[in-house]
Amino acid sequence: MSSILQSPQTQLFLSSFSMIGNATERITQGYTPNKIETFWLSIFEGRNEALTFGLLAFVHHFSFYYLRYLPYYIADYIPALQKYKLQPDKVITNEQWWHCLKSLLFSQFFVQLPMMLLFYPSAILIGFTLTVPFPELKTIFIQCTAFIFIEDFYHYWAHRLMHHKALYKHVHKVHHDYSAPFGIAAEYAHPIETIILGQGTIGGPILYSYFFGNVHIITMLCWITLRIWQTIEAHCGYDFPWAMSHWFPLWAGADHHDYHHMAFVNNFASTFRYLDRIFGTDISYQAYYQKRLQANKSSQKSQKKDNDIKQD
Repeated sequence: MSSILQSPQTQLFLSSFSMIGNATERITQGYTPNKIETFWLSIFEGRNEALTFGLLAFVHHFSFYYLRYLPYYIADYIPALQKYKLQPDKVITNEQWWHCLKSLLFSQFFVQLPMMLLFYPSAILIGFTLTVPFPELKTIFIQCTAFIFIEDFYHYWAHRLMHHKALYKHVHKVHHDYSAPFGIAAEYAHPIETIILGQGTIGGPILYSYFFGNVHIITMLCWITLRIWQTIEAHCGYDFPWAMSHWFPLWAGADHHDYHHMAFVNNFASTFRYLDRIFGTDISYQAYYQKRLQANKSSQKSQKKDNDIKQD
């Protein structure tokens, strides 16, 4: 036990909790930071880096999460958009909405925040960097693409495991309190599920850094932004014509995940459709989708016929 505590890795992990930001140590030799990079360094200058990044990550996550949900919240009050609701017969009451929000706030402050405060010391130990210059957009794109596929693979199997009767009853059932999901319900879950599934979000960057190195903290923030964007869309409850799933077939989207909440089966992946198709965990969804598609076509034909009669 003492040898573990005295190991260089453990000492680096523990020392990072008390590391004070020093801009001169974070600038690549010979490089002149631009204004954005200078501002970034000033956030950490003279401050505890682990605490500063943890709070920065929390504010970023918290702010973007609710801003991302805002358009769907507004859509709930626009009658013309209700035709795009995936389960229009199920209405979330004010009581249910507030219950979700209060539970979510508890999770964000008392489960997610501690996880974020622990992330930076772990990231530094693995090889993440805080230095400038910032990574190129191409690098951020390539790495975030790798992260999203890794997270999707992890989420698929972890989510399937959550539906095992031993875990579903005591853990995952909380997330299924809402059979018709809505934006902010994306992270409404049991604390154990939040921790387990959260490993998929940080797992991609950690694995990438371990095998390839060169993952910047800025890239991590970009990845979290993408992940929030995706998970709130998947839980939004709307299937808009401009949704990504209509022009990028690999993307799961709201239609795919909404069925999982409605039927409690199938569609375990978080972002893409291919794993559910490969492993046959979208069979009942495919049947339901084709049935709904035919119903929509029949409705459109009937409406067109009525319009033609009116015009005559």
